[in-house]
Amino acid sequence: MKVLKDILYKVAIESVCGSTHCEVSNLQYDSRKVKPNDVFVAVKGVQSDGHQFIQQAIKNGAVAVVFEKDPIKKVQGVTYVQVESSSEALAIMAANYYNHPSENLSLIGVTGTNGKTTIASLLYDLFKAAGFKVGLLSTVKILVDGTVYPATHTTPDALVINSYLQDMNQAGVEFCFMEVSSHGIHQQRTKGLVFKGGIFTNLTHDHLDYHDSFASYRDVKKSFFDGLPKSAFALTNVDDKNGKIMVQNTMAKVHTYALKSYANYRAQILENQFKGLLMKINDSELWVKLIGTFNAYNLAAVFACADILGLKHDEILRLMSTLESVSGRFEYFVTNTNITVIIDYAHTPDALKNILQTINAIRTKNETLITVVGCGGDRDKTKRPKMGHIASALSSKVIFTSDNPRSEDPETIISDMEQGVEPQNFKRIMSITNRKQAIKTACQLATANDIILVAGKGHETYQEIKGERTDFNDYEIAKTVLNQLQK
Repeated sequence: MKVLKDILYKVAIESVCGSTHCEVSNLQYDSRKVKPNDVFVAVKGVQSDGHQFIQQAIKNGAVAVVFEKDPIKKVQGVTYVQVESSSEALAIMAANYYNHPSENLSLIGVTGTNGKTTIASLLYDLFKAAGFKVGLLSTVKILVDGTVYPATHTTPDALVINSYLQDMNQAGVEFCFMEVSSHGIHQQRTKGLVFKGGIFTNLTHDHLDYHDSFASYRDVKKSFFDGLPKSAFALTNVDDKNGKIMVQNTMAKVHTYALKSYANYRAQILENQFKGLLMKINDSELWVKLIGTFNAYNLAAVFACADILGLKHDEILRLMSTLESVSGRFEYFVTNTNITVIIDYAHTPDALKNILQTINAIRTKNETLITVVGCGGDRDKTKRPKMGHIASALSSKVIFTSDNPRSEDPETIISDMEQGVEPQNFKRIMSITNRKQAIKTACQLATANDIILVAGKGHETYQEIKGERTDFNDYEIAKTVLNQLQK
């Protein structure tokens, strides 16, 4: 049992009604999960407001309620704590409840539009291979020194984060690499965490359905670096025009990486093939199994972070040469008729452009490049024409299809994508709403030496339509269809 006053340490409290010396069992922000002696934190979310469920939480046994808006009816014996921000309070309380687990390991946050999963996952693999006990909090999965847990959000809620960090403490984890999304920062999920370092990847068009403007999206990312302590480091990509903006007010020690600009860690691509990259970082050459300019940036960030954290150069280079691509990030296979199938999570205009430019830079142009792509429903609609434009301009053939349409009509989403296609490229496109059929059609169209890119879902193993999730795996579907076709 914990004492409420200890859990409230450093929370910005406006008023208290009742005793803060009561003992509590757990913290909850979902009233349905509240049990006797729990604290219920009423958080205003995107889809619902926890303040509407305060009475339900009390009926379920809540001994205390933390809130922003004063409840109309107070129940005797329940402690009411009014705060400035419930979401911030939840994060600070979570850190207190779990005994500040982030202080007992080196927590590194990776933020930006693209590259977060790859950088965090590669750093996990590298430090694991170097013999350290390591943790990972990513879009793809959560890892506690090798034990795998499913991931549901890019940045989990504060209770989940601190719970896993406590598990990492108990497992003796020394380093944890964590994706930090703009949603997670804005919703205060990382408040109360102590970061040893932060990495900025890049900033491109995404999440403008959530953030009011690109400037507010940028400023939310920047606030992560503003909050880093003096003892931390801030590693930023200065080839991105927002790279210097991210760190202009940080107290952390700033380090830079780039391919084009002067930087502390300067990377250069010497050879780019489907089998991998020959690259140079500062004065050292290395061969890696990952490909593309975007991965050269990711690898430069990995090298820089490992160097800052104290690994020896020779060991970093040796371990980097063994790293494999992350699930759903330029994951590919080649059939016995030499058809190359690439599965990638590219779901933003910039990510799609990067992956298609990478493929076009490597291929001979004698092959057909067939792209299967869609856009998610109930998300930023302004990027759909841009995605359609990029796919049709940089591919030989394009099949527009469903991604995760969610509550939207997939044909409406496809129509939005078609708005970005230039007249001369309309002959390249077709629309097949059913994603499985779209992938099957791409496989049927492909002949020897052709390339198929299936973009948008990457590592995801489901498709969400009208509130229901069904099993769906781009990689497995493509492989099964091609195996059947080649029998």
